[in-house]
Amino acid sequence: MNDVILRTDFDFEGVKNIYHGKVRDVYNIEDKYLLMIATDRISAFDVVLPKGIPYKGQVLSQIADMFLDSTEDIVQNWKIALPDPMATFGILCEPFKVEMVIRGYLTGHAWREYKAGKRTLCGIPLPEGMKENEKFPEPIITPTTKADEGHDEDISREEIIKQGLVSEEDYIKLEDYTRRLYQRGCEIADKRGLILVDTKYEFGKKNNEIFLIDEIHTPDSSRYFYKEGYEECIKEGKQPKQLSKEFVRQWLLDNGFSGQEGQKIPEMTPEIVNNISERYIELYENITGKEFIRTDISNVLERVEENVKEFLNIYLEKYHFN
Repeated sequence: MNDVILRTDFDFEGVKNIYHGKVRDVYNIEDKYLLMIATDRISAFDVVLPKGIPYKGQVLSQIADMFLDSTEDIVQNWKIALPDPMATFGILCEPFKVEMVIRGYLTGHAWREYKAGKRTLCGIPLPEGMKENEKFPEPIITPTTKADEGHDEDISREEIIKQGLVSEEDYIKLEDYTRRLYQRGCEIADKRGLILVDTKYEFGKKNNEIFLIDEIHTPDSSRYFYKEGYEECIKEGKQPKQLSKEFVRQWLLDNGFSGQEGQKIPEMTPEIVNNISERYIELYENITGKEFIRTDISNVLERVEENVKEFLNIYLEKYHFN
């Protein structure tokens, strides 16, 4: 298929190495810059599904781009430019070894822990008598370690500092940035008729300065509810309508797949692939409030390569070699 990108191995000038993640390919350029290509791969239950989703990479790149621009007054971020709608070029930072997860509502992992009887999460006490998907009195920060392999693990602020993963001085700043970024995200979501339920942020350092890195407020890193009908759902014990890739997980579950060993991924027919693509476009338009402009994907791999090469030739000559 020429209309999706499943993997890239471009030979760009200055590339030191390439990291192929679940859904993104990341290029280290001259140990100074990163080029992040949001492929059309899609994952669920820690498994990359066999077919790509047209426009998914563009959707995620452009949502992240909008939110990076709309939060740069809070904290500087890694982005320099978008050479292509699927590619982000920016500053290479040394990542902190924790991810800053912030939760405004008792849902997902937090609810599963709560339902199992736990009343603290990452050292944060949780109120008694809460219902699933109910709003916390105040948003809580529940960091996780960044695992090279396997799953990330919950960790408390005290353990982070004790283990030397982040200095106390830096951690205080990370918490402050996290709360302010989440507040901004909630304000933007509210204008779109949405609730930003929970999200995660990643930070790094360059020249002893803290930068926001990676994606931000995308449906792959965040959970949204529709504001309309939320209160009624909580009162009636029903699940609020979500704006996330939960629909992909649900389709897999309905077809007997939950990522367990020995299970077979259901057939991704052209109809299923198209439906997922349309839902991602719907996500984009709801989250950004803008119409999604479909780029030419008749030969998308070639397009991305040409756009990035042209950008790098100009940028590196102007800023790097002089």
